[in-house]
Amino acid sequence: MVRTLNPFASRQALANSSYGRWSDGQLLLGDGGSPTRMAEDVHAALRAVLHDPDFPCIGAKSVVNQSSYRFGLYPEMGSPSATAGLALDLFRFSEERPRIEGDFTSFIASFLAPKLRSARTFEDLLWRQLSALHELDREHFDWNPQVAADPTDPAFSFSFAGGAYFVVGLSPASRRWARRFPWPTLVFNDHFQFERLREAQQFDRIRDAIRERDSRLHGSANPMLTDYGAHSEARQYSGRNVNGDWRCPVHFE
Repeated sequence: MVRTLNPFASRQALANSSYGRWSDGQLLLGDGGSPTRMAEDVHAALRAVLHDPDFPCIGAKSVVNQSSYRFGLYPEMGSPSATAGLALDLFRFSEERPRIEGDFTSFIASFLAPKLRSARTFEDLLWRQLSALHELDREHFDWNPQVAADPTDPAFSFSFAGGAYFVVGLSPASRRWARRFPWPTLVFNDHFQFERLREAQQFDRIRDAIRERDSRLHGSANPMLTDYGAHSEARQYSGRNVNGDWRCPVHFE
């Protein structure tokens, strides 16, 4: 098998890379090294949350049960070092994703800082991190032509390394338990797996099951879980409850 040269492999990126997979009951790094104790602890905490019987997202539970995800822990969210390491690893995931077995695939990036207290601050930081990733990505790749680059467009999805991702943010400042996690976290979900669900006529069933589970957990369904394709998915990324006047704080050219 011929491996594609990773265009994001700078010295800073290699120093902050943390590409891990769960195998035989342990977190293994893709380069054969050992994860830090902190990476193991954050990863274990994340698995515990997703294994909780009441966690509403069926897709998230599936990636954990089938080990069809990859995980990385990075320095402060939005920082140059975190961006460099994440770009390197997200490209590795895009290369490996077609070979990962499972109904759903995701790359999960957690960050050591900051210790957030405001959902709005997390939202701003999430978009700052995605914008920084895009600034690196645009030097090597065009935006995926099957999705829109305009966050107001219902066809919007975040593009990186030619792929498209529905991004889910987890934050210690989230009001909803299903979006709450002590370390700021971004989950990069393959956008086209949702298209495949639609084609297989499974999307509505899974969506309704998630809404029912979310209602049981929180007393009501998440108002941000709009029908897929009806509004821009950008409104859902941070998990903050926003109104119809919300505008994405960044633009992608």
